[in-house]
Amino acid sequence: MGRKEDNAKKAVELMKDQTLIRNLGTAAHIDHGKTTFSDNLIAGAGMMSADNAGSQRVLDYDEQEAARGITINAASAAMVVPYRNPKHGNAVEHYLVNLIDTPGHVDFGGDVTRAMRALDGVYILCCAVEGIMPQTETVIRQALKERVKPMLFINKVDRAIVEQQLTPQMMIEKFSKIITAFNQKIMDILPAPLNKQWQVSLQDGTVALGSAYNNWAVSIPYLSRPEVTKRALELAPEIADKLNGKPFNLNTVFDLCAQEGGQEKLAKIIPIADVVLEMAINHIQNPVDSQKIRIPTIWHGDLNSKIGKDMLACDPKGDVALMVNKIIMDKQAGEIAIGRLFSGTVKKGDTLYISGVQAAQRVQGVYLMVGADRIAVEECKAGNIVALTGLKDAIAGSSVSSIPDMEPFEKMTHYSEPVITKAIEAKNMSDLPKLIEVLRVIGKADPSLNIEINQETGEHLMSGMGELHLEITEYRIKNEQGVDIVASAPIVVYQECVKGTNPTEFEGKSPNKHNKFYFIVSPLEDAVQQAIHRGDIDTEAKIKDPKALAKQLMDLGMKDVEAKGVVGFKNNNVLIDCTKGIQYLHETMELVKQSFEEAMMKGPLAAEKVSGLKVVLMDAKLHEDTIHRGPAQIIPAVRDGIYGAMCEAGRILLEPMQKLFVSVPPDYMGGVTNQITQRRGTILEMGQDGADSTVTAEVPVADMFGFSSDIRGSTQGRAIWSIENAGFKQLMPDLQKKVVAEIRTRKGMNPEPYDSKYYSGM
Repeated sequence: MGRKEDNAKKAVELMKDQTLIRNLGTAAHIDHGKTTFSDNLIAGAGMMSADNAGSQRVLDYDEQEAARGITINAASAAMVVPYRNPKHGNAVEHYLVNLIDTPGHVDFGGDVTRAMRALDGVYILCCAVEGIMPQTETVIRQALKERVKPMLFINKVDRAIVEQQLTPQMMIEKFSKIITAFNQKIMDILPAPLNKQWQVSLQDGTVALGSAYNNWAVSIPYLSRPEVTKRALELAPEIADKLNGKPFNLNTVFDLCAQEGGQEKLAKIIPIADVVLEMAINHIQNPVDSQKIRIPTIWHGDLNSKIGKDMLACDPKGDVALMVNKIIMDKQAGEIAIGRLFSGTVKKGDTLYISGVQAAQRVQGVYLMVGADRIAVEECKAGNIVALTGLKDAIAGSSVSSIPDMEPFEKMTHYSEPVITKAIEAKNMSDLPKLIEVLRVIGKADPSLNIEINQETGEHLMSGMGELHLEITEYRIKNEQGVDIVASAPIVVYQECVKGTNPTEFEGKSPNKHNKFYFIVSPLEDAVQQAIHRGDIDTEAKIKDPKALAKQLMDLGMKDVEAKGVVGFKNNNVLIDCTKGIQYLHETMELVKQSFEEAMMKGPLAAEKVSGLKVVLMDAKLHEDTIHRGPAQIIPAVRDGIYGAMCEAGRILLEPMQKLFVSVPPDYMGGVTNQITQRRGTILEMGQDGADSTVTAEVPVADMFGFSSDIRGSTQGRAIWSIENAGFKQLMPDLQKKVVAEIRTRKGMNPEPYDSKYYSGM
């Protein structure tokens, strides 16, 4: 039996002891070294050769990940790690580490969000040269919102020493700035007292420095081990004079790093796997302790109920509560649901219930995941990350339980939304049924991908976070699922809203003229929109506590009469009932909500999604006979009333924006600013970072196509740049008519949108 098989056998034993489990992740800005870092941890556990760490990319087992050299999926590995505990005379203790390596590219941020739900701790990697970047800030926010404890690893220290020629003092100053900025994020995001308890520092070992590529790392507590100094003197005797009887220290580490062959010695003196695993074992809680902090945040059910107590205690004897964070397709096993088991024990043959699905489903297989490999186990206890087959109706984000009426876990907040669409169709009509099934499965596995059918053209529309997101999805449909498709050029996703308030109540009439609804619409308060976007307001479920919601909305600036009348949400739009004593309205309200929701999915300007709209029902006149106020009458009346009110309030189109960050030698800054201004961009900030000039700008997504090759040409390849999605802004009025006509024509509609007279029935 090989080392890998031995580890698998040991993992099955350790998964039964919750105190020895650590659920960890890696997260960072793209190319800050997450996957190389993960490889080193896996090599430290004996599951791959240390020589291959950084090049084998065990967790980048997807073909496109290997080809592009980036992480696309949040991949997991269960591994057994030995730890020499200095408190117990360096006796070897074994821990089971479930490690999830997450993507850094902004297009795959949804995978990071879902991975966080499964974790208790996360290594946030930060490049020693580039510092905290936009996506670093996003992943810190994602981790803290899920109450996942962060540790900081400052990577690529060798670059700071060799390329930037920084002295030890200059490096300490630079690293101190990174640590201070990191801690400020924690202070800003977390409530007290957690924001102080989770501060990181070099002294306590919650911060480590090193080079994942060269397999070494250092933390202050690890340096204090006597055996480290002993190893250093054996492997690098030339440092004896410099140490002069003192312990191995940071300055000596930096000196060795700068010497030829020094990093190979450091990899043996202070191996990265030993240092960073010690961080996790000492500073990240086991699932039992972690869930006491996490459950009240990620589950809003009754904590005093049986299942609430089971999850707080991470009780393996309790009811099953599991959150699916990933669905993967396997040619032999079919759909595999991977998730965190918060309570109970899952066995093959168990009957489980999935949130939003009525029929119970039977577990066909229980597995541990190690990269692309599955290890079958008889059962899995609370606190572990587990893979299950047989849950055919589960999607990423599903809550799964052994009881049919479990309150689902809190909906996960995605920090970006789809900005680009492609229309796809099967090349051969005979493949159409297969394409429909493939899209269904892909939509389940990736909730950040929106898939719908254009009813006018019959095309399948696929909307994603960016060009790369859609490219990867196309590749999977063609090469992994074997469906030949034809895809359109990328189409920008717009949104609709209004610029003001309609001056008088707009009347929407039912086709039979017996029912009338009167609406006022206006832009939703910015603070309310931001709260919805952050996930502070639950817009999915039925309103459970109207009084608490009203207070929350009033605190955010909404008028009290409106806040008390909120009856529904759709996306970040709000429906408010300000009527008084309307007969039969209570019986009709569900149809009013349904029509509101449909109207918010396709606005009157270009049939694009409506965003940031406040819809107020001011009055209504309803027929006394139920037969005259059915769906065929109420739904068009409400829709036309909302659409007409939007026309009179001044319809506007919102376009997606991206924040652009560029670092370039000063001589090439002119080429960068030209590229930005040619793309309707706005320069927000210019500065200096060492020898390089930096610029931060906001640019419309519609004008970012081809930016990569153009910026390379205008700076001779010297620019380092990154983007993050920056929400939606109003399209310039002089462009709106042209863009609206293009969208409507593409959708098979009349190029000119209807005016309010059309919706009033005149």
